[in-house]
Amino acid sequence: MDTASTSKFLSLVLWHKPETIGISLDEHGWAEVDRLIAGIAKTREFHMGLLEEIVRTDKKQRYSFNEDKTRIRANQGHSVPVDVQLERAEPPEFLWHGTGEKYVASIEKAGLIPKSRLYVHLSSSPKAAREVGQRHGKPVVFRVLAGRMQEEGCPFYLSKNGVWLTEQVPANYLERAEYT
Repeated sequence: MDTASTSKFLSLVLWHKPETIGISLDEHGWAEVDRLIAGIAKTREFHMGLLEEIVRTDKKQRYSFNEDKTRIRANQGHSVPVDVQLERAEPPEFLWHGTGEKYVASIEKAGLIPKSRLYVHLSSSPKAAREVGQRHGKPVVFRVLAGRMQEEGCPFYLSKNGVWLTEQVPANYLERAEYT
């Protein structure tokens, strides 16, 4: 059994396309665990033990169970409209965004926008941002003037797994970082 492939499929279902296995998410992004397992098990081996292992071992802590493990949701990253009940948080002075070199001109012109997701995802360190950027080709890191943004009324949220989220980052709050 390929756990990595199953984990990616779980992300697809809980972030973007719950209908692929015949389930729906509630308004807060929760899915019924028994229905999720039954839906995934139609196409591959899947059971509660495997789901618990994926949640427990996910390095980025993408998922959360409710207290009695009858419901599960992705902590952030959705493209489907859900309210994961994020609480506003005060960001540090700087946050970081990693991207591929091919996107730099667009970002410098339009800023950071969530594209197909509900929020822009930001990192707490340039190292983490660089790792994200490497997924998109030659990495480029932007420093986000998060403290100034918040002072000027832009809300920030901190997801359960430590990813900073905001609705957008206008270009005037971005500085290309000299990070190697």
